[in-house]
Amino acid sequence: MNDRDYSHFYQHLTGRIRASGAACFCLRAAGKTATGIMYAAYPLLLGKLAMDKDWRGLLVSVLIPGAGFLLLTAVRAKINRPRPYETWKIDPLVPKDTRGNSMPSRHVFSSSLISMAWMSVSVPAGLALLAVSAAAAWIRVLAGVHYPSDVAVGYLAGIAAGLPLLFLM
Repeated sequence: MNDRDYSHFYQHLTGRIRASGAACFCLRAAGKTATGIMYAAYPLLLGKLAMDKDWRGLLVSVLIPGAGFLLLTAVRAKINRPRPYETWKIDPLVPKDTRGNSMPSRHVFSSSLISMAWMSVSVPAGLALLAVSAAAAWIRVLAGVHYPSDVAVGYLAGIAAGLPLLFLM
């Protein structure tokens, strides 16, 4: 893909959002809201498991996500893919100055893994959080901080890493 191709794709993807200042504000607010939901969801899950005295579930819910996060961080550092705004002539909707480590999205990985942890306790809550994770993934692409493949790999890796939680909790 040449510079014009991704720049054109990104401009097409974000053109209507850019045309509306309110839409840009809403995109940023939605991203912060999705992140906030996931930041709250994990401690709430751990608190629920502790209140239920589900020590095995609590241990598994800390060890599997922790190990997955560390492994994904190592893989991501090894790949060290530049972010879209580093490689292409695009103006991201959300300013960010992070360099590299775009693939896979650790943010989306963590969100989908937390969703899977919730899935083992409450299928409706897990499905709702997977929807929030998917929305957060799309927002990160629209924001210009990740490629679609970064968030797709992060989302699927989080689900895969979380599958054992369904059987161990």
